[in-house]
Amino acid sequence: MGRSLVFSSNIPLKFSQKLNSVSPLNHKLCQPFPYKTRQISLGASLKFPSFNANQGRTLRVRAVVSSGTSYTKVGATSTGPIPPAQLIEVVETAAKTGAQVVMDAVNQPRNIFYKGLTDLVTETDKKSEAAILDVVRENFPDHLILGEEGGIIGDSLSDYLWCIDPLDGTTNFAHGYPSFAVSVGVLFRGNPAAAAVVEFVGGPMCWNTRTFTATAGGGAFCNGQKIQASKTDLVEQSLLVTGFGYQHDDPWATNMELFKEFTDVSRGVRRLGAAAVDMCHVALGVVEAYWEYHLKPWDMAAGVLIVEEAGGAVTCMDGGKFCVFDRSVLVSNGALHGKLLDRIAPATEKLKAKGIDFSLWYKPDNYQTDL
Repeated sequence: MGRSLVFSSNIPLKFSQKLNSVSPLNHKLCQPFPYKTRQISLGASLKFPSFNANQGRTLRVRAVVSSGTSYTKVGATSTGPIPPAQLIEVVETAAKTGAQVVMDAVNQPRNIFYKGLTDLVTETDKKSEAAILDVVRENFPDHLILGEEGGIIGDSLSDYLWCIDPLDGTTNFAHGYPSFAVSVGVLFRGNPAAAAVVEFVGGPMCWNTRTFTATAGGGAFCNGQKIQASKTDLVEQSLLVTGFGYQHDDPWATNMELFKEFTDVSRGVRRLGAAAVDMCHVALGVVEAYWEYHLKPWDMAAGVLIVEEAGGAVTCMDGGKFCVFDRSVLVSNGALHGKLLDRIAPATEKLKAKGIDFSLWYKPDNYQTDL
């Protein structure tokens, strides 16, 4: 992959036949990538047959109501001057382009580097981000970009901010463990407007993918099929997910206690290691909730919109209004949100009382928002 990757919005994506393996999970929602770099043909318009931008369009509301409690919507009220269909087309193209880079490398030896003692980054992270950036800059050269590997690029006066995680779950990828994804979310004046997450499922020698998408007010989809969060309203009948960062600090210790508490009262708490994947699983209805401290905007920008558009709820872990620059997140099916906050919010308030910093972070200077 030493060559330069250049992409254009007038290039169709072509995928080869399905992989010669049993499709994991629900075969109707799984979408394979070929192992080889996709074939490119020029001169045709870009099309995604599985995505209908108008499907499931509903009148925009500003709150999720569950068990008598309203939670403020985190999604943008609109996609701004760019039509939803145009914006999601580029977002999905960018995510799939990065995912193709990951698929090309998934069964190959890894070149691993360290950002911290156990915080990994691979050459694949960097190449995926470079490919995604090419797509974004080809289509929207004046937009602002915040990438996990490359930092801030572009015009800080833009109303649009792209939050890119080129390989969410790098440690899982490095070990060949099937919980990682490419995540691309775009904000309009600080609020999520469009999102795509390409999740890798299966395992070594039988990798497959499925693509989650959402636009503000347009519903959430997996490979073009509309999805909905679960209706479970009892903690004891729920399957939950959480995550732990690389810093073993007070929030880490607090969440370890929450992990123990919810393990005792639910059907189980999973820790998969990829925030975007965890949130998409809430949207898909296979788990009821996910929470974590210390996430970054690129971890959350796509996933929170997909959950919300699937009928779920999103807040900070103290129950307050959420934005992607916050340092904690709780997403749920909505029906369980209040019951989860009964335990999670007091624990978070104790951290705040100890002086733990929960102020906004990673917000680009001069980026104007409606927050």
